[in-house]
Amino acid sequence: MTLSQMRQLLAARGIRLTRSLGQNFLHDGNQLRKLIELAEITPKDRVLEIGPGLGVLTGRLAATAGEVLAIEKDVRLLELLRERMGQTPNLHLLHGDALEYLKAEARDWSDWKLVSNLPYSVASPILVELAQSPNRPQRMVCTVQLEVARRLMAGPKNPDYGLLTLLIQLDYTPGGWFKIPATCFFPEPNVDSAGICLLRRSAPLVSDAIRPLFVTLVRQGFSQRRKTFIKLLKQHWPADTLETAFKDLSLAMSCRAEELSLQQFAALATRLAENKNR
Repeated sequence: MTLSQMRQLLAARGIRLTRSLGQNFLHDGNQLRKLIELAEITPKDRVLEIGPGLGVLTGRLAATAGEVLAIEKDVRLLELLRERMGQTPNLHLLHGDALEYLKAEARDWSDWKLVSNLPYSVASPILVELAQSPNRPQRMVCTVQLEVARRLMAGPKNPDYGLLTLLIQLDYTPGGWFKIPATCFFPEPNVDSAGICLLRRSAPLVSDAIRPLFVTLVRQGFSQRRKTFIKLLKQHWPADTLETAFKDLSLAMSCRAEELSLQQFAALATRLAENKNR
């Protein structure tokens, strides 16, 4: 679907797009192709798409994947999608708020792939919700704001490194990525964009029992970036327990959370859990 066809379709239905819903539709064929290439979709794949909009990406996904589940919040667009693509046998269209659906539906996504031009207003919460799920998708390929992509790929001592980085990288490693010009969207967003691929780790860095503790450490560590990590943690753990754990892991007492690697956060969570269980 070309940009002019998009405009004509929306005008014919009297649909005015809503900025609050993050309705910026990717229409450039080259960028859509790059996104699908990152997803490496096969006829055996099941694909989750959030925010299908006018179905430009949806049609390409349905032509390649074995099954596509597309969740659309805007009932006007859902009706249009049903008219245009409702007879596609391997496509399931669902009306609802995707973030609420993911929180309420204890679904097994472990053999699914997320492939979406995500609404930017909820992109980060959706990625975290899926990543923290016990049965998380094998791959997540999506468009996000460029600054979010940088956070997803960041490492220690980088200004983009933080809470989002660690909550995602605990279970995913960044794959390929590419910048997307604003002109490739309709309407054009006021921010720079990127397509990014996140690959599920073959083995978890922490056990399910320790995961909540890891999340707590990360949230506390980045709650006040200027304070030392151990000072922030002393609000929740005894000083002697923390000092012993820091020494055992060769962590400086003066370090800040942004200086620790993902592996060091995982090791600290494991050590504190062991001390608690003694």
